[in-house]
Amino acid sequence: MAKINPSADVAESAQIGEGSSVWHLAQVREDAVLGKNCVVGRGAYVGTGVVMGDNCKLQNYALVYEPARLENGVFVGPAAVFTNDHYPRAIEPDGRLKRADDWEPVGVTCLEGSAIGARAVCVAPVTIGRWAMVAAGAVVIKDVPDFALVVGVPARRVGWVGRRGVPLQAAEGPGHWVCPDSGDRFVEDGPDRLIELEGN
Repeated sequence: MAKINPSADVAESAQIGEGSSVWHLAQVREDAVLGKNCVVGRGAYVGTGVVMGDNCKLQNYALVYEPARLENGVFVGPAAVFTNDHYPRAIEPDGRLKRADDWEPVGVTCLEGSAIGARAVCVAPVTIGRWAMVAAGAVVIKDVPDFALVVGVPARRVGWVGRRGVPLQAAEGPGHWVCPDSGDRFVEDGPDRLIELEGN
């Protein structure tokens, strides 16, 4: 059974998975889908039709605008923002207020296990790769490879991380990396592609 705080605003058409929690003052909009065991923190926002897999965590005041898609196990840190408009404007050139259907929404996609740090901004359309890590305060304007660690404004890759989020260390052989925590091993396949080796 899902746990929804009385102060949360959850649309009747939203689907909240078994074991999920929606905390104080959070808003989950129409037709949003949350998988099992998700956490939506205080004041967080989940836009219309956003889809989240199982075991996702949105920390306090995270803003996930439609049409974002989050696979299983995605972490979105406090006050992180996913945008959804190429060319945001409140009014037309002649001063008329823009209508809801005057623009084409674009979304952020977060693949399995990826993590977005506190106050990071992901500028749609971008894809955050599997198990990638976006540092706190980064501004992502292009796709992030699997296992990449990106930092800064605009975000750039400064290293690799494993499934546990720990930065990888160089191993024997060119382009070979190892997780100091798990012992999992990886090899680079080009400048921005990392592959897990079999047997991890």
